[in-house]
Amino acid sequence: MARHANLPDESSIDRNHPDALYVQLRNLLKGMIERRELAVNDKLPSERELVAVYGVSRITVRQAVKELENLGYLQTRPGKGIYVTAPTPIYELEVVRSFTQTAYANNRKPGMRLLSGKIIQADAEVARPLSLPTGADVVFLERLRLLDDVPVVIQRDWFSASLAPGILDIDWTVENRSLYAEFENRYGIIPSRGQSTVSARLASDIEASFLQLEVPAAVLTLDQIAYDNHNRTVNVSAAAYHPTRYPLSLTQSHRRL
Repeated sequence: MARHANLPDESSIDRNHPDALYVQLRNLLKGMIERRELAVNDKLPSERELVAVYGVSRITVRQAVKELENLGYLQTRPGKGIYVTAPTPIYELEVVRSFTQTAYANNRKPGMRLLSGKIIQADAEVARPLSLPTGADVVFLERLRLLDDVPVVIQRDWFSASLAPGILDIDWTVENRSLYAEFENRYGIIPSRGQSTVSARLASDIEASFLQLEVPAAVLTLDQIAYDNHNRTVNVSAAAYHPTRYPLSLTQSHRRL
């Protein structure tokens, strides 16, 4: 059997190494993909060839390949084989960092569609985290967020109407207006810390329609409360994320703009 021209030989696998054989093989193939020795859309050498070249078992090969699939480096195409694919980016979300800033950090184009913007009377569930009495006037914003013109998140925000008077007079149909930038630039309010809860649930029919999901479908959810540096609540938010277009990674550090 002819060996794939790009594959290093079996000396690359060290049987005395503390890492398991499948870990070594996974890292070897991962490095080749990252160096583009195996390029996106290249077909991965067959299981038989990998076994022959590296002198490992089929189980070792399958485990290494499975982990690379889970990491987004490989993709099985039914009836065709396993191919190299571009890894899906993991979006690092921070309680005080905006969708816009996160998008730019990943070299993506952010966008927005306003779904709803109005003043409502807060029920107990909204009033409590905002430290307001039930029935207080609260601004409600609902926006569909996009990356490279593809919908990825439905974001809902609530905050006291007295915190940012006139904020609904701003043109929220602008493609990429940042709520936190408006807070800071117009009202001098700077969210500096917060807390978040990540979960998952079934999408509503409306959410599925906006996010281009076939029902029944799951969405990732991110519920957040942000505070300023005087420990006053700035806003509460609830977001529903497309489960594959926007995988989440959370930290709690940088200031959101």
